[in-house]
Amino acid sequence: MAIGLIIDRPGGTQAQYDQVHNEVTPDNRRPPGLLYHAAGPIPNGWRVVEIWESQEAIDRFFETKLSAALQRANISVQPDRFEVVNTM
Repeated sequence: MAIGLIIDRPGGTQAQYDQVHNEVTPDNRRPPGLLYHAAGPIPNGWRVVEIWESQEAIDRFFETKLSAALQRANISVQPDRFEVVNTM
């Protein structure tokens, strides 16, 4: 089952996003299990929207790469997760 994530970072900046993104996805290569990634500014900060193949793929990426990169950038996030029933 595919899982969607919406991550809003109030006060987040493109510089913070770029720092983490460049560290965890060198050459803009998708990690295993990531189907879709989009990011951009919102009125009060930064938003990331992703679709993953499974919760296991998300957990593996967060544990092996993303958690440490977020800590180094002094960022904490609490993703909103949802079951994906359709993509186009």
